[in-house]
Formats: sequence, C-alpha cells, structure tokens
Amino acid sequence: MPVKINYKNNSSNKISSNLVLFTDEKFNIITIKKYISKLEFSYINDLLKTSDLKKSLLVFELSAKKKIILVSLKNNVLSSDLENLGAELFDRINYGKNSQYFINLDSFASKYKNLVGHFLHGIKLKSYEFNKYKSKKEIRHITLNVARDKNKFLNSKNLKFKALEEGTFFARDLVSEPGNILHPDEYAKRLKSLKKNGLKVSVYDKKKLKKLGMNALLGVGQGSVRGSYLVTIEWKGLKNNSKPLAFIGKGVCFDTGGYSLKPAKFMEDMTYDMAGSAAVVGLMKSLALRKAKINAVGVVGLVENMVSGNAQRPGDIVKSFSGKTIEILNTDAEGRLVLADAITYTEKKFNPRFMIDLATLTGAIIVSLGSEYAGLFSNNDKLSKELINSGNKVQEKLWRMPLNKNFDKLINSKNADMQNINYVGGAGSTTAAQFLQRFILNKTPWAHLDIAGMAFSKYGGALNSGGATGYGVRLLNQLIEDYYE
Repeated sequence: MPVKINYKNNSSNKISSNLVLFTDEKFNIITIKKYISKLEFSYINDLLKTSDLKKSLLVFELSAKKKIILVSLKNNVLSSDLENLGAELFDRINYGKNSQYFINLDSFASKYKNLVGHFLHGIKLKSYEFNKYKSKKEIRHITLNVARDKNKFLNSKNLKFKALEEGTFFARDLVSEPGNILHPDEYAKRLKSLKKNGLKVSVYDKKKLKKLGMNALLGVGQGSVRGSYLVTIEWKGLKNNSKPLAFIGKGVCFDTGGYSLKPAKFMEDMTYDMAGSAAVVGLMKSLALRKAKINAVGVVGLVENMVSGNAQRPGDIVKSFSGKTIEILNTDAEGRLVLADAITYTEKKFNPRFMIDLATLTGAIIVSLGSEYAGLFSNNDKLSKELINSGNKVQEKLWRMPLNKNFDKLINSKNADMQNINYVGGAGSTTAAQFLQRFILNKTPWAHLDIAGMAFSKYGGALNSGGATGYGVRLLNQLIEDYYE
C-alpha cells in the first residue's frame, strides 16, 4: 500500500505542508481561513472566481512545494459520495515518489455521519495495487496526516472499515493471482490460513467429495492434474445456534472451457473465473475481523477446467449430490455444475436462513448489463430488495432479472433430468439461474448474483484502479449490517 495514515490532535495553526481542506458545496473558504496565511487566502479567493465550482475537488498550486486541495461537500452527501471523494483525491495525489498531506475535516466532521471513516475508506480502496510479480516496483509513499484524535477515531465503527479493506484486498489478491500459482491445491491451502482469524475451515478433497457423491463438481475438475475441493468457512458470531447466513462461490481457478474450448483471445482473463469464491472468502474474513454478531458460512467449490485425456466430454451424464442427473452438452458451462453440488450441500448441511451464490457465470449478463450492474436472480422478493438496497449504498449495484418455470423447458434433457446449457438460443443468464434453482430442495430463500461483468475491470472504477475489484465483499457486508445483525 502506498498510503500511510497518521492521526494528529486537532490544531488551528497555519500549516506549511500540502493541505486538503473541506468546504461547503459553494466552496466557501471562510471556514479554512485559520489553516492558511492571509496571502494564500486572498490568492485562492481570487482564483475561485474563475474556477469551475461544479467540480467536487479543486487543486491550487501555491508553489513547487505546496498545494492546497479543496474538497466540496454537498448538503445531501451520501456515504458513497464521501468514499468517491476520497478515491478522487488519491487519483490527484498519486504521483511522485514521496508526498505528504495534512487533512483537516473538523469543520464538517460533526455535520456528516462518519465523514472521516468513509473518506479515508475511499482513499484506501483506490490505493490498492497488485505488483508482487514485478521485478522493479515503482516506490511511492503518500503520507496523510489527519487532524483527528487516533483513540477517538479507532472505535468499533471505524475498525469496520479496516476489516472491510482487508477482506476486499484479500479477495482482489486472490483474483489477481495467475492460474499457475493459484490452482485449486494452493487455493485450498491459503484458505486454511483463515483459521487464525477465528474461522472454522473444513476442506473436502477429491476422495471425500467422491464419497459424498459430488459428481457434478468433480466432473469439471477431472481433466486437471490438480485436485478439486469443496471448502466450508464458518463464522459463529452469536452464542446461540441460530441458522447461519450462507454464501456460496464459484471457484474455477482457470477455465479453458474444456473440450468446448474457449477462443484463444482473452482466455488469459479466465484466471478470474474464481472471483465469486474470492468474494465469499473476503466477506468471511471481514466478518471475523470485525467480530460480526451473526452466524455465517461460506462455501466455495475449487476446480480447474482443463483439457486432457481424462477430461469431461460433451454428452457425458453425471449424477449430482442432489441425486438429479445432468447431461453435459457444453463443458464450458461448468460453473453451474460446481454451484449445483455446493448449493445442495449447503442447504442440507447447514439449513441456512438464506443462500446467496456469486459467480462469473455467463457472458450473456455482460451483454445485458455491461459493467454497471451484476445480475440478480432470486426466489425471494424480500431478499432481492435487501440486496438491491445494500448494493446501491456501496456502489455495487444489482439489477433483478426474471426467473420463470417456462424457462425450464429450455434445459430439460431427453437423456437425463436436465442439460447444462440451453441450445435453443437466448436467455443465457436466466436459464443458467433456472438451472441452479433446481438444486434448492427445501425452498430456502436464495439469490444468485452473476458478477461476470463486475469482478474485473480493465479500465478501473470509482473505488479501484483497474484489475480485480473485489465486487461482492462490501455489498454482502452491507446486507448483513443493515438487515441481519
């Protein structure tokens, strides 16, 4: 991380270093007068007369060694707006080898709920970078000296941000790893390290999965020299034995498509086909770090979809953990096979209050929603509304898509209980979700999040600088905070 944050007691003395100061939405600078000299005040006041006051952030270069950045706060500013402002600030100061800034938020800290926490959270999220494989690393150090009593700031509410950052960064790290490093064997090994955070981690290897009858999951990974795994991660934040919330993730560490081979172009991106599982893992880590008052379980299926003499063939029929049989018409429709066994197992083993699965499942969802929304499919209106509201709050947006029994005919098979792809054409994301819904046996409230367009960004977004986004960690944490804790 190139950003270091120091907390200093509030001071009204003139500051000689670079300054980040907050104003109202009209850039009224009277409140910051005590931090700058009369000459600086007069100079900035004159420049503001010809500045674009519709912007949220203005930079004034006073000299080669000093700049003043004014951040405008609207009256109705949301927590997500504060995080965006922090991220925008990072973009403006993220250059050069070393830089220091003094940030004063006192004028507005009492007016906006947790202004400091949300603003710094945006800075930290934007500052993430994955450079562990670069032999020559660009060394940058940004120090932010925040006018705030450290002891007063580091309360439970603000420690939540640190837990969220660690969980999100863990998810981003996992997604960013190349396939030759983060194969299923290594992934399962890394998940065992979560035990030190107070999580119960159980790893089911190929032998155990075969005994359980998870042939849908095992079929996907049978062409790889690596193992296939189901890993459960449990957090018990309540003393009672209340039903847990369940989160399930697709963990295809690399996806060639199998014998239904993907085109060579962009196949390198298939290292992030395990982003759903990474979101689940990051969430579970965050819940443990912030000692969430909830019982929760994360379940991830870890496989590698490869081509070999032992790989699954188009036309194969497998018997899933649920007992239902599946005809494999396309080996590149593999994520739903992994999730099918994971969903049924989660429901039977943990009897959860609800199940939410996350997966980079279909290219069709990108055609529908691009990189603005993840697709939401659900059998429960209440859970859907809660997810949509939570997503809007943290800028991890969802758009609800349809499920209907009439779609079932598109995945009915003549040779088995169902087939894993709709060859009639159309409704690719919906029929994938419809397929998953068949593996819920006890009418448990369920939501499927197709995050194919959201898990990875080549160009960067508001709170990430390009690459793995960690989409889902903050969304699901917000859901838990707002509705279940």
